[in-house]
Amino acid sequence: MPGDGFACTATILGCIGRPLRRTEIPMNRLGLRAFATAAALSAAAGLAAPAGAGEAEGKVQVKVLGSAVLPDGRIEAVNTDLVGLPANTQTRANDNHVPTLAIEYFVTPAFSLETICCLTQHDVDGTTGLPGAELVSDANLIPATVMLKYHLNAGGISPYVGAGAAYFLFFGEDPGAAAVALGADDFDMSNELGIALQAGIDVPIGDNGMALSLDAKRYFIGTTARWFAGGAKVIETEHDLDPWVLSAGLALRF
Repeated sequence: MPGDGFACTATILGCIGRPLRRTEIPMNRLGLRAFATAAALSAAAGLAAPAGAGEAEGKVQVKVLGSAVLPDGRIEAVNTDLVGLPANTQTRANDNHVPTLAIEYFVTPAFSLETICCLTQHDVDGTTGLPGAELVSDANLIPATVMLKYHLNAGGISPYVGAGAAYFLFFGEDPGAAAVALGADDFDMSNELGIALQAGIDVPIGDNGMALSLDAKRYFIGTTARWFAGGAKVIETEHDLDPWVLSAGLALRF
């Protein structure tokens, strides 16, 4: 490790003014052999030090991140339409920026399990057919996620990849102003199970277990949206959400 290791000083004293006796030659060879052996042991100790440091690292890592949540929200299918939506109606969910907490457990130095939790809120607006119309207001989403991660360089600057499952839990969603103007008085979005892929890097800061973390996730998940008027379902559409979640922050391993 930088700054560690052994400092060795060898001093060879010559004999001045007399010939070297034969009995002194084996002793000099023995000294050289001892020096070579000590150097080899020192090198081996230096090479072994990083592995020992990696083994001493904690098994739990907590990350506090800032995340950009970038969903799609486009309509994939219209199942029910009792109000006569324009044929080319299309939608998009707005982006959001939220704090994120991740807790990671290292099963081995190279493999870990990570759970991610945050709360994000989104509106859904029309892009074509009803451009600019607010169709969904204040949809709160908890993207509960569990990832299995592989770390490519455990113990140092560590890129990683991961894959896992996610459950999108919606609550508090309301019909948007444009939907209310069309007569909608209630709205809901289905909770759905999907998958997620992940890539990122952890960069150690000093030797106290802290690191800078950069992370990108892509979710593959949709939802079914339903608008109601007087208790009757008047519109039902299926949407691709498929958000990117881009995060940066600090990690602490202990």
